[in-house]
This record gives sequence, C-alpha cells and structure tokens, in this order.
Amino acid sequence: MSHQGIVFRATGSWYSVSDSLSAEVVECRLRGRIRLEGVRSTNPVVVGDVVDYQRTADGEATITGIHPRRNYIIRRASNLSRESHILAANIDRAVIVVSLVDPATSYEFIDRMLVTCEAYNIPALLALNKVDLLEGRPELREELLGVYAAAGYRVVGVSATRGDNINALRELLAGRTSLISGNSGVGKSSLIRAIEPGAELRTGEVSHAHHKGRHTTTFSQVHPLSGGGYLIDTPGIKGFGLIDFTPEELCRYFPEMMRLSPGCRYYNCTHVHEPDCAVVRAVAQGEVPERRYQSYLKMLQGDEKYR
Repeated sequence: MSHQGIVFRATGSWYSVSDSLSAEVVECRLRGRIRLEGVRSTNPVVVGDVVDYQRTADGEATITGIHPRRNYIIRRASNLSRESHILAANIDRAVIVVSLVDPATSYEFIDRMLVTCEAYNIPALLALNKVDLLEGRPELREELLGVYAAAGYRVVGVSATRGDNINALRELLAGRTSLISGNSGVGKSSLIRAIEPGAELRTGEVSHAHHKGRHTTTFSQVHPLSGGGYLIDTPGIKGFGLIDFTPEELCRYFPEMMRLSPGCRYYNCTHVHEPDCAVVRAVAQGEVPERRYQSYLKMLQGDEKYR
C-alpha cells in the first residue's frame, strides 16, 4: 500500500517523512533507481518534498516516488563532481537571517540569495538579527534598510537574545512553509528557538579568531510551528553560487533594475556599457544603491569563487 508524506529531514541516507494523514514520522530509505535516475543534484530528495512511500514486509519503509515541486532554493554545489545542491522545496517564504556585526553578512551573499528567490518565485524577507548589538551604530542598520527598501524587500530587525520583534516575525511565519537560512554565526538557530521554544536545536558561538560562526545544523530539517505552518532550518551557508542563470536574464531578478529597463535605449541592454542606459543613469543619481549594482556586476563576471 502506498502512502504520501512530506520530507521533514534528509541526511543523505535516511529521510524522515511525516505522513500526510496520520502525521506519524516514518524513517525511509530511497529506492535505488530513483536515486540514480537523471540526477544532476547532490540530493535527489530534499526537505519539503512531497513523496510516496511504501512499507516493506520486514517493517522498513522506502520512498518510491517524488511529486513535482512548485519551487525550490538551489545553489551551486561545493562538490565539483556535481552541479547543484537544493536546500529545500515547496516554500511559501524565504527568511534570510543576516547580522551586521559579529559576524557581518556580506551584501553580495544577501543579493545572491535574493536573486535565487526571485528566479523561483519565492517571496523573501530579511531578518536583521542582533539589533541589540547595533545600539550606538544606527548607520549600519540605516544603510541596510536603504539598500533593500529601494528594491522592495521587507527588513525586520530582531534580537533572538532580547526578544525584539519575535512576535511580529512569528506572525509572518504562521500558516506558511518558510525557509530560514543564512551564514553560520548569524544566530539562526537561536532565532528559531525564540520563535518556537519547543524546537530541538543546538546553538554555537562565533569564532572570535575568524569572526565566523560554527555550524550547528548539519542537515536541513522541518520544524512544525505551534501557530500553524512549518519552518525549514538549513545548515549555515558560507557562499551561495548561482546556477542556471544567463547574463541576459540576470537583471530580471533585481526588481529595482527591472523596473527601469524599459527606459534603456536597447531592449537587450546589459546595463554595463551601453549608451542611454536607464539603470546606469539611476545608479549615478543614487536611485539604485551602488552596493546592489556592484553585486549585479560581480554576478555577471562569473561564479568561480562560489564553487
């Protein structure tokens, strides 16, 4: 008899599947032919996938099929023998957790995640964590708000330790399947625990020698929210290499630039060297933040350092 469920945890060998009818979590293996069939990714089954599974006579369970995904978050795999790594699938919203101190998240990392969200039609917001550490340094927060407000993104300032805006963030997540992701050390696990105190997580301190976080989440996993919905926790990410983008389409995923494109002289303008480019003009006039434009140019140049 075939059953259906959602993958709550994926370790590469075993998959925890929450049955759609009973909510029982069943430990499953992946049928071999599915694993090998045209797989270009490091992980053929990911958290958030809707799957079919069957119990065998000896009591074990096997995933026998994967339902089509409506979207997913994908990045270039660090393992060069494979092409891509999918973080999660079937997402209603992406929450990108960033911090401006201890450690500081790079704007380019944020932009790369946002580009991928735009490409796969996943609404995104920024959770600016550790706002308690920004007291006396309002310029850091104001710069981030200025850059991403101009692009149309919502930024929620939070503090996992002090509790700032945790209720507001909890309300935004209720009833949805949300991905929460970010660099190691930004306080992602602490933030999840503040949102959902019952979540079983380990937290780690920032390495002060390198100002980088220690990984505390090894595998992606789903946490049911007491207010309804699910939160998909992912391991801390160091880099975010793009995949399956052409230079001609990249601008589409920068909303503030895409809005200006009809004003360019050439319909296929790359917004780099062409005359009468509305985007270049807007950057010069301060209407498009220089930081976002520089991220765009770096993405055009290639992705080798993010492999």
